[in-house]
Amino acid sequence: MAPTTTEADLVVDTDRGYFVYGVVAQAPGRVPEGLTGVGGAPVRSVGHGPVAAVVGEIDLQRTTGRRADLVAYSEVLDELASTGAVAPVQFGSVLLDEQSIIEELLAPNEQHFAGLLDQLAGRAQFNLRASFHEHVVLGEVVTADPEIRRLHELTRDLPEEAAYADRVRLGELVARALEDKRVLEVEALLDSILPLTAAYSLRSGAGIEHLLDVALLVDDERRSEFEDHLEGLAEAVHERIGLRLVGPVAPYDFVGGDTWG
Repeated sequence: MAPTTTEADLVVDTDRGYFVYGVVAQAPGRVPEGLTGVGGAPVRSVGHGPVAAVVGEIDLQRTTGRRADLVAYSEVLDELASTGAVAPVQFGSVLLDEQSIIEELLAPNEQHFAGLLDQLAGRAQFNLRASFHEHVVLGEVVTADPEIRRLHELTRDLPEEAAYADRVRLGELVARALEDKRVLEVEALLDSILPLTAAYSLRSGAGIEHLLDVALLVDDERRSEFEDHLEGLAEAVHERIGLRLVGPVAPYDFVGGDTWG
């Protein structure tokens, strides 16, 4: 007699799904025991072939845009990156069940992820931000350009509403001079740093003080040399430029793609 399928057998928990953190090589113990993520949920892996998705259960009715969720996401990926290659998946990626994880994420992208993990193995991301000391760089601009110096002296002691056209012209000249200076300084910084890195990715920034925001992929075997070099560089430019290095972190800027990378 064939088994009978009851209505209860067809009930699926549609309120639960899986938050996806990233993809790693499938291997025993690749996800540390006790690791928790968004909402305090335990993190585990779902494997397919040579790769595995790192996931945690989540309430599908729960929004995942809060700061605590982003922090938890980053902490999981950085922990995974500390012990091996990981390809981060875009923050907020959620799939309904294990079958969806395999069929929608892992199976169609298996070779892509396997190749990406090979490229990331033995490397870590560092984030470098360089900022002008505003009063110093503005002083340099005023000193170097006679027209800027003249307009600066002309408008310095006048009421804000006075000499409007001169102030506009001064602002345009300063902005242009700062951009020219920024191009030269960025070129010099990158020429000094990039020989010690495997790859880099520039980020946008704004403001007078902004100089450079760049993600750097560094081979583990060159990490000490890289960090020592940055310390020396920071000391050499500290009167004009501030350098801030963060890392190692998961390679968020080196996975590519809009959905799964």
